[in-house]
Amino acid sequence: MTTPSDTSIGQQPKAYGSAPGRWSGYMRELFASRRPSPLGSVDPDKIEAAAREKLKDSPGSFGFIFGNAGSGETYRNNRAAFAKWQIVPRMLRDVTHRTIETTLFGVTHPSPLIIAPIGCQGIMHPDGELGTARAAGGLGIPMILSGAATRSIEAVAKANGSGHRWYQLYWPVDDEITLSILSRAKQNGYSALVVTVDTMAIGWRPYDIDSTFLPFAHSVGIQIALSDPAFMKSQGLDPDTDDAIPEFPYDPAQFNELYTKGDEKTRRGVQLAAAWGQQAVNGVFRSWEHLKLLRTNWEGPLIVKGIVSVEDAELAIDNAVDGIVVSNHGGRQVDGSIATLLALEHIMASPKVKAAQASGKFTVLFDSGIRSGADIFRAIALGAQGVLLGRTYAYALAVAGQEGVEAHVKSILADFELTLGLSGYRNIAEIHGKASEVMVKVG
Repeated sequence: MTTPSDTSIGQQPKAYGSAPGRWSGYMRELFASRRPSPLGSVDPDKIEAAAREKLKDSPGSFGFIFGNAGSGETYRNNRAAFAKWQIVPRMLRDVTHRTIETTLFGVTHPSPLIIAPIGCQGIMHPDGELGTARAAGGLGIPMILSGAATRSIEAVAKANGSGHRWYQLYWPVDDEITLSILSRAKQNGYSALVVTVDTMAIGWRPYDIDSTFLPFAHSVGIQIALSDPAFMKSQGLDPDTDDAIPEFPYDPAQFNELYTKGDEKTRRGVQLAAAWGQQAVNGVFRSWEHLKLLRTNWEGPLIVKGIVSVEDAELAIDNAVDGIVVSNHGGRQVDGSIATLLALEHIMASPKVKAAQASGKFTVLFDSGIRSGADIFRAIALGAQGVLLGRTYAYALAVAGQEGVEAHVKSILADFELTLGLSGYRNIAEIHGKASEVMVKVG
């Protein structure tokens, strides 16, 4: 007796649970190994709990990633918005062979997933951003380096190897320093520039405020500045080398004690942190006209991150921006903000945005709230061309370093690839921008 899965339809015999596709095979690997994921679970909630446990002796470090603005309403809004869109699976379609390859800015990637920029990864794991960069490079997944990294632009590029990498800018006040950072990014293979516009000042974050936890004040998370020739020249110093990295675990009490005792290295770091604080994320707000400097001095894609309004998406087009990231910073900036999935829905209803996207001149990416394959499906169906994965990979980094990030990325992409196929679709083009055909909105 033959079955639809055997050689009668030209395929090799398959074992229970088989699902052709680059990513969905990860489930088979886990079953075959008889061992759990390196993270102990593929459930993001359990990974989050494991990270909390791993960092139990440094609760501020966990809270720095976990915390939200105000009451956390925006974070909850982000998650709740996904449940309002329900996928409608279609049956008896030949979706045996699937691909989730995606083309962004003329480059074909193995999936629509992008590693979001998260600062201060060195407080989560001793490898910091280097572990994330190695994981992304090994899997062929694009990563965005945060301007608040604990490693230099050069060190992360080296760790990322031949991988695709973008640079996220926290915009300095001094144009000379801005141009120096852009030059370093270009020289080290960062192909796109992502300028974050929703964090000209740090939002009201009770977790950090209650614990007075601010790594930047101790020069943790300003390593890109400390290794920058223009910034350090302004301080009468030579740039730090790549091996000048923060200690792990980060202990703010120890920093304070050393500072009080007059430790020269600690005092130098605090003074430089104060100087960098006069340059970025200090309450100086930019306007659209300031983008001209970046547009003139960056030849690759220029992406604005932090857009949640239709009008701002349209202004981005008017100002020669190549793409936007629909994002509310994971709920970390404005309490009570619109959920990003709802913002995406509204933005993609704009004829101007849709026309620019269809022409290939404007790319729409999505951030804030992605935790599953179904979430990726929904964002793409609503019009996103790529999605950023944030907090959960940072938790995975805390638990198991590079191996943890790799495992988590493979898990969520296996989940997405399976969700795509089980819903009756072979590729992203079959669902992109077709929310009304592949989902229903409830509530």
